[in-house]
Amino acid sequence: MRTLTEWLAFIERQHPKSIALGLERVAGVWRRMNVALGCPVISVAGTNGKGSVCALLESMLRAGGYRTGLYSSPHLERYNERVRIAGAEASDEALSAAFAAVEAVRGEVELTYFEYGTLGALWLFAREPIEAAVLEVGLGGRLDAVNIVDADCAVLTSIGIDHVDYLGPDRESIGREKAGIFRAGRPAVIAEPQPPRTVLESPGAHYRLGRDFGYVDQQSQWTYWGPSGKRAGLAHPALRGAVQLRNAAAAEVRRGLAEVTLPARFQVLPGRPQIILDVAHNPQAAAVLADNLAASGYARETIAVCGMLRDKDIAAVLAALAARVTRWHLASLPGTRGASADELARVVEGEAERFATPAAAFAAALKRAEQDDKIVVFGSFLTVGEVLGWLKNNKTSKR
Repeated sequence: MRTLTEWLAFIERQHPKSIALGLERVAGVWRRMNVALGCPVISVAGTNGKGSVCALLESMLRAGGYRTGLYSSPHLERYNERVRIAGAEASDEALSAAFAAVEAVRGEVELTYFEYGTLGALWLFAREPIEAAVLEVGLGGRLDAVNIVDADCAVLTSIGIDHVDYLGPDRESIGREKAGIFRAGRPAVIAEPQPPRTVLESPGAHYRLGRDFGYVDQQSQWTYWGPSGKRAGLAHPALRGAVQLRNAAAAEVRRGLAEVTLPARFQVLPGRPQIILDVAHNPQAAAVLADNLAASGYARETIAVCGMLRDKDIAAVLAALAARVTRWHLASLPGTRGASADELARVVEGEAERFATPAAAFAAALKRAEQDDKIVVFGSFLTVGEVLGWLKNNKTSKR
C-alpha cells in the first residue's frame, strides 16, 4: 500500500497536462467504480467566493444536524484539507484507499491530478453515511470533473475574467462555462450581481441576488430576505470582508454563520503587527481585498508579500492593490507556472524587494514591520500556504 505522499506523487505523473478539461475520461472511470452518492449534492462554481460559500454551506448544514461531505480545492498546507467528512479532514489512510479504488479501475485512461482527487473524494462520500455533499468546482464548470455529478442545487458565486485560455476571453463565455453545472428543473442560486446573458439563458430554476433573495447590511447586524421570508438580527459571518454578506445570503442559516471558518480569506491573525492572509489571485478578488484593507483601520506602513502564477493577470492584480501598499516584498514561485520576483517587480510602482520564496519575503517583512504596521500576504494559494507553514514553524517570532 502506497502512503498518501507516494500516491500524490504518483497521480501527479499520470497525465502530461496539469489541466485537461473534459468529462469523457473522468466520467468513464466513475462509471467503472460502480458507486453513487446517496444524498443531495450542492455544487458551487464561480471566479471568486467558491471556497467561502462552500465553507458557509458546510457550517450551516452541520449546525442543522446534517452529516456532511465537503470537497474543495486547492489546499493550503495538506492535501487532506480538500476532503472533509462531518467537519473533519479525511485521513491519509482513507485518501490512500480512495486513490487505490480509482487506480483499480482506471485502466489506460489518463487522469489529471484534480480528476484523481475528485473521483477519490466522491468514492469516500459514497461509502460514508453522509446526508449532504458540497462540491467546489475546480475550473469553470461545464467541463470540470465535479460536473460528472448532477447537482440537486447549483450555486454561482461570481463571474470575473480569469483562466481565459480555458474559459474564454469575456464574461459571456466564462458565464456559459460556469453555468454548465446548472440542471433543468433544479434550483440554481445566482449570487453574481450582474450575470451575463449566457447565465440567464441557462437551464434550471434561477434564484437571483437582488430579485429572489438578498441582504441588508445594518452594521452590527444584517437581514436576509428570500423565498422563505425574512431573517433579521443576524450576526455577521465569522468570515471577514464585506463581500461575505453576499456569499452568506446565497446560503443563509443563523448558527452556521457564526461558526464558519475558512483560512486565508481575509484572515486576520491575532497579535501585532497585523498579519492578513488572503488567497486573492485575480483582479476581482484583489479589488475586494483592497476594499477590505481600506476598511480595516490605519497602518503606518502596509507591506505586501506577494507571489503569483504566471498565467494570472499580474499587472491588474497588483494595480488593484497599489494604493493600499507602501512597500512590496515580491517572491518567486516554483514550477513552470510560477512567476519570478523579477517578473512581478516589472509591473509594480514604488519600493520593492525581491525574494526567492514567499517564506523569505514574509520573514523579511516581519523583521521590518513595527507594531502598528500591516503585512498582507496574497497572490496564490502557494504563497499563503508557505507563509502559514513558516508561521507554524517559527512561533517564537517577535509577535
